[in-house]
Amino acid sequence: MLGGSRADIIKKSSRPKGRQLSEDAIEEVRSLLGDEPRRRDLLIEFLHRIQDRHGHLGAAHLKALAVEMRLSEAEIFEVASFYHHFDIVKDDEEAPAPVTVRVCDSLSCELAGADNLIAALEAGCDPANVRIIRAPCQGRCAEAPSACVGRREVGYASVDAIGRIIDENAIGAIVPGYIDLEQYRAEGGYSLYESCLRGERTPEELVEMLSDAGLRGLGGAGFPAGKKWQIVRSFEGPRLMTVNGDEGEPGTFKDRYYLERDPHRMLEGALVAAWAVEAERLYIYMRDEYPGVLEVLKREVEALTDAGLCDLCPIEIRRGAGAYICGEESAMIESIEGKRGLPRHRPPYIAEVGLFGRPTLNHNVETLYWIRTIVEKGPGWFANQGKEGHKGLRSFSVSGRVAEPGVKIVPAGTSIDELIEACGGMAEGHEFRAFLPGGASGGIFPASMSDMPLDFGTFEPHGGFVGSHAVVILSHKDDLKKAALNLLRFFKHESCGQCTPCRSGTEKMVAVLEAGDWDPGLLSDLEQVMRDASICGLGQAAPNPVRSVLRIMQEEAGQ
Repeated sequence: MLGGSRADIIKKSSRPKGRQLSEDAIEEVRSLLGDEPRRRDLLIEFLHRIQDRHGHLGAAHLKALAVEMRLSEAEIFEVASFYHHFDIVKDDEEAPAPVTVRVCDSLSCELAGADNLIAALEAGCDPANVRIIRAPCQGRCAEAPSACVGRREVGYASVDAIGRIIDENAIGAIVPGYIDLEQYRAEGGYSLYESCLRGERTPEELVEMLSDAGLRGLGGAGFPAGKKWQIVRSFEGPRLMTVNGDEGEPGTFKDRYYLERDPHRMLEGALVAAWAVEAERLYIYMRDEYPGVLEVLKREVEALTDAGLCDLCPIEIRRGAGAYICGEESAMIESIEGKRGLPRHRPPYIAEVGLFGRPTLNHNVETLYWIRTIVEKGPGWFANQGKEGHKGLRSFSVSGRVAEPGVKIVPAGTSIDELIEACGGMAEGHEFRAFLPGGASGGIFPASMSDMPLDFGTFEPHGGFVGSHAVVILSHKDDLKKAALNLLRFFKHESCGQCTPCRSGTEKMVAVLEAGDWDPGLLSDLEQVMRDASICGLGQAAPNPVRSVLRIMQEEAGQ
């Protein structure tokens, strides 16, 4: 018989197909997972455990994880390969170097010399021991250029500083000094939450207070917080709540600022909000680029649980894995469910059909941070902090060409001129030329518009927005075309790839800009397609920097 006997054929066909399960790998995976339930929504958490232990995701461990979780290998692979912080190593590939150095190359860090730093590190490090990776914004824009060596965050990064950290093997996360639970409670913390639990306050009362204060979503959208509570409460339970700590917008670091100093103000605000909408569980989604913050939250949530303050609404911390798109609320929910962070089509909105199909309240870190203050000082106090026609305080992440970058807490409606003054003026030798009012997505505007109030709704008529309140200041020494290209490369890198207009549009726009073709007609046509047909805000807002720079060029040319 051609090809062998029938017995040989039967013997071959009875052999198991595909990669064989390694007993060592399955035991290692079981040990890492411990007694955790093998739920689908914990997949990303389990991938982190393997990556943290071995420095990569080996094929044998992925196979073992698939068997342990009763999922297909393809499903495990598609999730792991979606996120930038997971390193998949196939059978015939070498594992990455023992130490990974991620150097931010987003706009503020590029202005501070990140390209030269990366080149020097690549020239001076042994690739067998150290891997150098260009990385998007790491939320240390005020300390540019920034890097992360292993899990250790480094501000004002230099070759010498990074070299010392590697030589000393000091690559673990650094936990900042902060107000812990004991100190927070000693200063009146959780009195508000406990009064809610005792029935001394009502959800309706708090909704009215937040509405009168003018508190809005400070992650970018600016939706009224009180109104959001009402909407979520209008849908039949059971309900859930999420906290979006994935502030990946280039130039944004205000949430990190608050969490590294006073995390319980956010946590108390979250518990109060969860109580108000009767959420059964609270999920905090925190970006992986903040290892110090993740450790703070882990410690303090455990302390809250031990103190019985999470009895009504248990808190779970979910760790991102390096994907800017997960800052979009529906993509974040997909990630919490253990999937790729692909934005959902809307409607329905997550307030009606959110996490695990339940009505879900989602808030930004800073929004929750202000709740205790508003209740204690009164909604009128908070509202009156704003300038004429604007309510409340705003926390701006300011970086770029200013003398004193950092988080600046100023009245809503403050102008760029006033914000620069709060930063000690322009950096020495730099003259103000342009600014980003809302990170990479918010557009680039000329200095001639620096007297406009920085608030929701003021820049929209001009094709921009304040969004996450990430302000980057540019000077006469900066190439605006190069700045726009930097931002477009970020969007290209971070597109989730789900929709063609965004995936191919960002790729095409980067190619056009790299070729030096700034033809307004061509770029306008491409922009229109991206705006009209992209599923989420990434593709819709990605062209903003290019259109803005074209407008500035025309203005400077006197056209």
